[in-house]
Amino acid sequence: MKRCKDWTISSLMFPTVILTGLLTMQGCVQITQEEFREANTGIGEDQIIAILQRTSLTGDNTEQAFIDCITEKTARGRDGIDVMSNEEFIDTFYPWFEPRIAPTSVKDLEDISHNDKIKNRMESLGIRYLVWIDGSSTRINQNGSLQCAFATGGLPACFGFLSWRAESLYEAVIWDVERNISVGKLSAESKGMSFVPAVVIPIPFVARTQSSACSALADQIKEFIEGGLD
Repeated sequence: MKRCKDWTISSLMFPTVILTGLLTMQGCVQITQEEFREANTGIGEDQIIAILQRTSLTGDNTEQAFIDCITEKTARGRDGIDVMSNEEFIDTFYPWFEPRIAPTSVKDLEDISHNDKIKNRMESLGIRYLVWIDGSSTRINQNGSLQCAFATGGLPACFGFLSWRAESLYEAVIWDVERNISVGKLSAESKGMSFVPAVVIPIPFVARTQSSACSALADQIKEFIEGGLD
């Protein structure tokens, strides 16, 4: 966890901040993680997990970029777990996980797990857990402004100071295919302050909250699944 200092910058302070603080200022991120375990977990060498994206008919879906990030980071490293991607899973189990009929809650996962065709297919592929990802990233409290124009010689020049807060909150429900139960819920919340000072050239210092939440949640998933045996 990294704590960030709140900045309040007046127009009189701006030149001093740019000259003395430009090289040390950076977007910083705070991360909060939670875990709720309902049952023991473990995974065999020949077993895999499937990471699924929350979808809805209204298009209010968990961002595809985040799902891709979680899939990649969960499979990476010495403690990586073999992962079936969301796209491959949907294609394999067509049409049961298409947006119009895809599960939108833990209760839906329980109901769909009673379908013998789905259950038998998952077992034949070695899918031990479904990891259902829900959440989003938002930008809030934007302040300041940047103004850009063409200077002498036709070169663009920008002046101003822009800042905003970003929040990323994601949850992972882990469903045990073998036992037809939810074994736990994980969450990672990431908050950060970003800055874009500009004296001729804008220089962004962006708090990458989504990337931080992805790394944190992927590590949680691996530790939760692999470290839950008696």
